[in-house]
Amino acid sequence: MLALAVLGWVLESEERAARYLELTGLDPDSLRAGLGDPAILGSAIDFLMGHEPDLIRAAEALAVTPEELVAAKDALTS
Repeated sequence: MLALAVLGWVLESEERAARYLELTGLDPDSLRAGLGDPAILGSAIDFLMGHEPDLIRAAEALAVTPEELVAAKDALTS
């Protein structure tokens, strides 16, 4: 659930969404099709982990700690 909230936060900003899609190689259709895929959801957290200021802003916006976001990513991939 948290990973889905992260993805929503990433996509709220047109600039951030474009950067996410570019870096992941996803397009809007494959993103929509993969919303239930842990790898797709985890990619949003990976994206934030690659840019600490966004990780911190996302954590603040979602009222969690950055460590909780990283733990959510770990939970998706284990």
